[in-house]
Amino acid sequence: MKKSAELRALARAQLKGTWLAAVVVCLVYSVILGLSSLIVVGSLVLGGPLALGYAGYFLKKSRGEPAKLEDLFDGFEQFGSAFLLGLLQFIFITLWFCLLIVPGIIKCFSYSMSFYIMKDNPNIGALEAITQSRKMMAGHKGRLFCLGLSFIGWGLLCCLTFGIGVLWLAPYISASVANFYVDLKSHHESLAAQ
Repeated sequence: MKKSAELRALARAQLKGTWLAAVVVCLVYSVILGLSSLIVVGSLVLGGPLALGYAGYFLKKSRGEPAKLEDLFDGFEQFGSAFLLGLLQFIFITLWFCLLIVPGIIKCFSYSMSFYIMKDNPNIGALEAITQSRKMMAGHKGRLFCLGLSFIGWGLLCCLTFGIGVLWLAPYISASVANFYVDLKSHHESLAAQ
Protein backbone atom coordinates (compact mmCIF):
# COMPACT_ATOMS: atom_id res chain seq x y z
CA MET A 1 0.00 0.00 0.00
CA LYS A 2 1.15 3.52 -0.77
CA LYS A 3 2.66 5.76 1.89
CA SER A 4 1.45 9.33 2.53
CA ALA A 5 4.33 10.84 0.53
CA GLU A 6 3.44 8.67 -2.48
CA LEU A 7 -0.24 9.63 -2.26
CA ARG A 8 0.67 13.31 -2.09
CA ALA A 9 3.08 12.97 -5.04
CA LEU A 10 0.32 11.32 -7.08
CA ALA A 11 -2.06 14.14 -6.17
CA ARG A 12 0.44 16.80 -7.29
CA ALA A 13 1.01 15.00 -10.59
CA GLN A 14 -2.74 14.65 -11.19
CA LEU A 15 -3.39 18.32 -10.39
CA LYS A 16 -0.51 19.59 -12.52
CA GLY A 17 -1.85 21.99 -15.12
CA THR A 18 -5.36 21.89 -13.59
CA TRP A 19 -4.81 23.43 -10.15
CA LEU A 20 -6.96 26.45 -10.94
CA ALA A 21 -9.92 24.28 -12.02
CA ALA A 22 -9.60 22.22 -8.82
CA VAL A 23 -9.39 25.41 -6.74
CA VAL A 24 -12.61 26.63 -8.37
CA VAL A 25 -14.36 23.32 -7.58
CA CYS A 26 -13.27 23.51 -3.93
CA LEU A 27 -14.28 27.16 -3.71
CA VAL A 28 -17.73 26.60 -5.26
CA TYR A 29 -18.27 23.58 -2.99
CA SER A 30 -17.34 25.60 0.12
CA VAL A 31 -19.39 28.66 -0.86
CA ILE A 32 -22.53 26.61 -1.58
CA LEU A 33 -22.21 24.70 1.71
CA GLY A 34 -21.48 27.92 3.58
CA LEU A 35 -24.48 29.76 2.11
CA SER A 36 -26.78 26.77 2.55
CA SER A 37 -25.86 26.60 6.24
CA LEU A 38 -27.52 29.99 6.69
CA ILE A 39 -30.83 28.16 6.26
CA VAL A 40 -31.59 25.88 9.20
CA VAL A 41 -31.44 22.57 7.31
CA GLY A 42 -29.81 23.86 4.12
CA SER A 43 -26.42 22.23 4.52
CA LEU A 44 -28.08 19.00 5.67
CA VAL A 45 -30.19 18.86 2.49
CA LEU A 46 -27.45 19.89 0.05
CA GLY A 47 -24.46 18.42 1.89
CA GLY A 48 -24.87 14.79 0.79
CA PRO A 49 -25.40 15.39 -2.93
CA LEU A 50 -22.58 17.95 -3.03
CA ALA A 51 -20.23 15.62 -1.13
CA LEU A 52 -21.02 12.85 -3.62
CA GLY A 53 -20.25 15.14 -6.57
CA TYR A 54 -17.10 16.41 -4.85
CA ALA A 55 -15.90 12.85 -4.25
CA GLY A 56 -16.67 12.04 -7.89
CA TYR A 57 -14.68 15.00 -9.18
CA PHE A 58 -11.55 13.97 -7.26
CA LEU A 59 -12.04 10.30 -8.07
CA LYS A 60 -11.91 11.25 -11.75
CA LYS A 61 -8.72 13.23 -11.12
CA SER A 62 -7.16 10.27 -9.28
CA ARG A 63 -7.99 7.95 -12.19
CA GLY A 64 -6.66 10.28 -14.87
CA GLU A 65 -10.14 10.95 -16.28
CA PRO A 66 -11.23 14.41 -17.42
CA ALA A 67 -12.97 16.23 -14.57
CA LYS A 68 -14.94 19.46 -14.79
CA LEU A 69 -16.84 21.81 -12.49
CA GLU A 70 -20.19 20.31 -13.53
CA ASP A 71 -19.10 17.01 -11.91
CA LEU A 72 -19.61 18.72 -8.56
CA PHE A 73 -23.37 18.60 -9.19
CA ASP A 74 -23.52 14.96 -10.35
CA GLY A 75 -24.53 13.94 -6.84
CA PHE A 76 -27.96 15.49 -7.42
CA GLU A 77 -28.68 12.70 -9.93
CA GLN A 78 -28.71 10.39 -6.88
CA PHE A 79 -30.29 12.96 -4.58
CA GLY A 80 -32.23 10.53 -2.38
CA SER A 81 -29.32 8.17 -1.70
CA ALA A 82 -26.76 10.97 -1.32
CA PHE A 83 -29.04 12.96 1.00
CA LEU A 84 -29.70 9.87 3.13
CA LEU A 85 -25.97 9.05 3.29
CA GLY A 86 -25.15 12.57 4.45
CA LEU A 87 -28.00 12.48 6.99
CA LEU A 88 -27.01 9.08 8.40
CA GLN A 89 -23.35 10.10 8.67
CA PHE A 90 -24.40 13.27 10.50
CA ILE A 91 -26.64 11.34 12.92
CA PHE A 92 -24.16 8.52 13.60
CA ILE A 93 -21.16 10.80 14.07
CA THR A 94 -23.15 13.17 16.29
CA LEU A 95 -24.25 10.25 18.47
CA TRP A 96 -20.65 9.00 18.74
CA PHE A 97 -19.46 12.51 19.64
CA CYS A 98 -22.13 12.59 22.37
CA LEU A 99 -20.37 9.62 23.98
CA LEU A 100 -16.87 11.09 23.79
CA ILE A 101 -14.77 13.08 21.35
CA VAL A 102 -12.30 10.29 20.52
CA PRO A 103 -14.98 7.75 19.45
CA GLY A 104 -16.54 10.47 17.30
CA ILE A 105 -13.24 11.15 15.56
CA ILE A 106 -12.66 7.42 15.02
CA LYS A 107 -16.11 7.09 13.42
CA CYS A 108 -15.37 10.07 11.16
CA PHE A 109 -12.42 8.08 9.80
CA SER A 110 -14.49 4.87 9.64
CA TYR A 111 -17.19 6.49 7.50
CA SER A 112 -14.82 8.65 5.41
CA MET A 113 -14.89 6.43 2.30
CA SER A 114 -18.72 6.27 2.11
CA PHE A 115 -19.21 8.84 -0.64
CA TYR A 116 -16.40 7.36 -2.76
CA ILE A 117 -18.00 3.93 -2.38
CA MET A 118 -21.41 5.30 -3.39
CA LYS A 119 -19.86 7.06 -6.38
CA ASP A 120 -18.29 3.79 -7.53
CA ASN A 121 -21.53 1.87 -6.84
CA PRO A 122 -24.47 4.15 -7.73
CA ASN A 123 -27.08 1.50 -6.85
CA ILE A 124 -25.80 0.97 -3.32
CA GLY A 125 -27.87 2.14 -0.36
CA ALA A 126 -26.67 4.73 2.14
CA LEU A 127 -26.41 2.31 5.05
CA GLU A 128 -24.54 -0.22 2.90
CA ALA A 129 -22.05 2.49 1.81
CA ILE A 130 -21.38 3.31 5.46
CA THR A 131 -21.01 -0.38 6.33
CA GLN A 132 -18.59 -0.98 3.46
CA SER A 133 -16.58 2.11 4.44
CA ARG A 134 -16.38 0.87 8.03
CA LYS A 135 -15.15 -2.54 6.87
CA MET A 136 -12.74 -1.04 4.33
CA MET A 137 -11.23 1.30 6.92
CA ALA A 138 -10.73 -1.42 9.56
CA GLY A 139 -7.01 -1.35 10.27
CA HIS A 140 -6.45 1.67 7.98
CA LYS A 141 -7.81 4.61 10.01
CA GLY A 142 -4.28 5.31 11.28
CA ARG A 143 -2.99 5.55 7.71
CA LEU A 144 -5.62 8.16 6.83
CA PHE A 145 -4.87 10.00 10.08
CA CYS A 146 -1.16 10.08 9.17
CA LEU A 147 -2.02 11.34 5.69
CA GLY A 148 -3.95 14.20 7.30
CA LEU A 149 -1.07 14.95 9.68
CA SER A 150 1.32 15.14 6.73
CA PHE A 151 -0.43 18.37 5.66
CA ILE A 152 0.18 20.22 8.95
CA GLY A 153 3.20 22.06 7.56
CA TRP A 154 1.17 23.20 4.55
CA GLY A 155 -1.60 24.30 6.91
CA LEU A 156 0.87 26.44 8.88
CA LEU A 157 2.08 28.00 5.63
CA CYS A 158 -1.54 28.84 4.81
CA CYS A 159 -1.69 30.86 8.03
CA LEU A 160 1.20 32.97 6.75
CA THR A 161 -0.82 33.79 3.62
CA PHE A 162 -3.81 34.86 5.75
CA GLY A 163 -5.73 31.79 4.61
CA ILE A 164 -5.34 32.33 0.87
CA GLY A 165 -3.10 29.27 0.61
CA VAL A 166 -6.06 27.11 1.67
CA LEU A 167 -7.38 27.58 -1.87
CA TRP A 168 -4.48 25.41 -3.10
CA LEU A 169 -4.27 23.17 -0.04
CA ALA A 170 -7.91 22.02 -0.21
CA PRO A 171 -7.62 20.39 -3.67
CA TYR A 172 -4.23 18.93 -2.70
CA ILE A 173 -5.74 17.23 0.35
CA SER A 174 -8.88 16.14 -1.54
CA ALA A 175 -6.87 14.60 -4.38
CA SER A 176 -4.63 12.81 -1.87
CA VAL A 177 -7.63 11.35 -0.03
CA ALA A 178 -9.15 10.21 -3.35
CA ASN A 179 -5.84 8.46 -4.09
CA PHE A 180 -5.97 6.90 -0.62
CA TYR A 181 -9.42 5.48 -1.47
CA VAL A 182 -8.30 4.15 -4.86
CA ASP A 183 -5.25 2.50 -3.25
CA LEU A 184 -7.33 1.04 -0.40
CA LYS A 185 -10.00 -0.26 -2.80
CA SER A 186 -7.33 -1.90 -4.95
CA HIS A 187 -5.82 -3.51 -1.83
CA HIS A 188 -9.21 -4.92 -0.74
CA GLU A 189 -9.97 -6.21 -4.23
CA SER A 190 -6.62 -8.01 -4.39
CA LEU A 191 -7.27 -9.57 -0.95
CA ALA A 192 -10.75 -10.69 -2.04
CA ALA A 193 -9.30 -12.27 -5.22
CA GLN A 194 -6.87 -14.44 -3.22
